[in-house]
Amino acid sequence: MRLVLTLEAENFLPYSRINKHTIQGMIYSYLQGDDFSGLHAEKGFKFFTFSDLFPSNDFHPGKEKTLLISSPNPKFIRTIYENLKSVQHLYLSNGSFKVSSIKKVQVPLSKEFVTGSPIVLYEDTGRNRYFSFRRGGSLEFFLDRVKENALKKYNAYYDDELYFEGPIFDEVVFNKEVAVRIARGGTEFLIIGSMWYNLRRMRIEKGLKKFFNFIKDCGLGEKNSLGFGFLNPRNNAIEGV
Repeated sequence: MRLVLTLEAENFLPYSRINKHTIQGMIYSYLQGDDFSGLHAEKGFKFFTFSDLFPSNDFHPGKEKTLLISSPNPKFIRTIYENLKSVQHLYLSNGSFKVSSIKKVQVPLSKEFVTGSPIVLYEDTGRNRYFSFRRGGSLEFFLDRVKENALKKYNAYYDDELYFEGPIFDEVVFNKEVAVRIARGGTEFLIIGSMWYNLRRMRIEKGLKKFFNFIKDCGLGEKNSLGFGFLNPRNNAIEGV
């Protein structure tokens, strides 16, 4: 399930002033007082992600932007919705925003996905080194690591031992590699990820539909709860709940 949040800017603000920590903090603030109030302090997978704010240009008064938040846990989405539905204004960084609309949606499963935020993978976790195609990273490594990470998250969420042979996707169409600047506690650092026009599986077997629904809602790769690895099914209209 996912939440579609449309915000109308009330003052000018450069797009870069609202980064992923800003949005993550907003999400956690609307989980306070509920079953998820301690989620931010928990170690391990958080099982949610969010898209980049789009369109990705500066904020101008009267212009709207959209944020998508998704999770395989419907209660997570409902909690944010219930806490946000009566809010008329949000304040992010130095920006003031009118909440134009908020709605819960279910997105049908598709055999094709497009990224709504970069997919991040570690090449070397011990050295905190991110995978990069520009540094010679291979597509085979990318697909193997994406599958390994997705299965690990799925099995942790459902307490399962799912495994399947072969690649997670049969066809992929690369868009670009990006370096996202993140600021936290006065310190800036870069996270490297990749955007994809298409991630396609020719056939989703009956026994894997639950898995692909999971990655659709939870995201791919590392740092999902920081807004990385968000997926949108291609050629599927969003259906209101």
